[in-house]
Amino acid sequence: MKKTGGRLIVDALAAQGVDRVFCIPGESYLAVLDALHDAAIETVVCRHEGGAAMSAEAHGKLTGRPGVCMVTRGPGATNAAAGVHVAQQDSTPMVLLIGQIERGMRGRDAFQEVDYTQVFGSMAKWVAEIDSPDRVPEMISRAFHVACSGRPGPVVLALPEDMLVEEAEVAVAAAAVIAEPAATPATMAAVADRLRAAKAPVIIAGGSRWTPEAVADLARFAEAWDLPVACSFRRQMLVDHLHPNYAGDVGLGINPALLARLKAADVVLLVGGRMSEVPSQSYDLLAIPSPQAELIHVHPGAEELGRVYRPAVAVNASPGAFLAAALALEAPAAPAWAGSAAAAHDDYLAWSGARPQVPGPVQMAPMVEWLQERLGPTAIVTNGAGNYATWVHRFWRFRGFGSQLAPTSGSMGYGLPAAVAAKLAHPQRPVVCFAGDGCFQMTGLEFGTAVQHGAAVLVVVVDNGMYGTIRMHQEREYPGRVSATTLHNPDFAAFARAYGGHGETVEKTDDFAPAVERALASGKAAIIHVRLDPEALTPARSLSEIRAAAVAAGR
Repeated sequence: MKKTGGRLIVDALAAQGVDRVFCIPGESYLAVLDALHDAAIETVVCRHEGGAAMSAEAHGKLTGRPGVCMVTRGPGATNAAAGVHVAQQDSTPMVLLIGQIERGMRGRDAFQEVDYTQVFGSMAKWVAEIDSPDRVPEMISRAFHVACSGRPGPVVLALPEDMLVEEAEVAVAAAAVIAEPAATPATMAAVADRLRAAKAPVIIAGGSRWTPEAVADLARFAEAWDLPVACSFRRQMLVDHLHPNYAGDVGLGINPALLARLKAADVVLLVGGRMSEVPSQSYDLLAIPSPQAELIHVHPGAEELGRVYRPAVAVNASPGAFLAAALALEAPAAPAWAGSAAAAHDDYLAWSGARPQVPGPVQMAPMVEWLQERLGPTAIVTNGAGNYATWVHRFWRFRGFGSQLAPTSGSMGYGLPAAVAAKLAHPQRPVVCFAGDGCFQMTGLEFGTAVQHGAAVLVVVVDNGMYGTIRMHQEREYPGRVSATTLHNPDFAAFARAYGGHGETVEKTDDFAPAVERALASGKAAIIHVRLDPEALTPARSLSEIRAAAVAAGR
């Protein structure tokens, strides 16, 4: 039976197990939208291509299978680039499908024509155009294999408008089965030898391709070897924060005690991550190319091993395959580092348990702590980028896999689209998005997506009337010379109500809990508008302190 290219696209997605796509509609791929009308795949209509792409990326983070985003050509595709960049930096499987100009118009600078190979070539793992409907199953199958294999990432496929209405008779391809790279016995023996000879080893877990089983194996391995285990930037969900071996997160505003422990380590077992700029503390933690500590680097992408750091042992394996093999290694009965895991965990509890007083009537630390206790361990927490996120990273104690969605790329606006994706994927779990006032306004219209699709997310907008992170850097480098960092903001609670959601305003700490209770009781998507004193930049520093330090330094 012959089918149009548009119908073949939808059939191919269904064969890959896709149950939801995020899109902004466009005339360039109407044939795909028409095919979706009769399909079991849910079509989530977003408000901006950047938000749609971020939702798809978040879906990929949660499921380990590519999130799918559909946009139109030209401005639609370039708007989606922000989400593609998140997927690339965060190693997340994602497929972006772009409606394209007709094949016969290529090279004429036709209406909204773009060369996607050039635009996305440095961000995507593979960029291609499907020229013929009979190649749709092949190309979609390859897209899913490429997106998930090795180091996962985004794939971009352009769909010429005329190809989508042509017909072909071709069978769909079965769902992609992803190869699982695994370590050899000799490599695992080398890992064991390095660890047994260590005096101050640590584990850092990060990256992607994790599963609930791999996370459980990580905890068991850390217990068996009595190793402190830290999580890389915005990968805190990989270890239960109350596990006795958990040492904290290696990111922005790192616990000074953890930083000192990492600098003193003689063996670093890096599982899944890359130690890019943020976790490496601006590439200062490990010397390049030869780290001062012996580095055992475990990564599913062979191209990442030795790319920046020369490892003492390179292990081309997924986290799950490595840890399953590592559990078979015999731990020393009396390791030289005995007790270091307990000491590292005590340091973490002291750091996350401290409640520094910040200027103003709103204290974020107890609010974050209360919300975590109220929503429970199954809650999914999302955020974008900004100083407000430091309260989440420091005071929210993540308890399980699949509970955190945050961009290691530092992309503003990520939290709300991610929250929508999370709530649609897990409607029975609480989903809370933390967003700064600047961060929220990057993708705030996706609140309409949440309302339209019944995603009852809780959004905490932390409003200090400025781009806080940039103001912090500005005051440090150019004290007192405020430029382009002040924001005039709307009433975010009224914004929520205008969309048909629930809105609350909080101006002091004691108002927070009752406002959240009312929001949860409403059963609607809700915004809690928290008015934070601009002085309260981070849990550790006020605006005035940063400015005074800069002046004292002669800036």
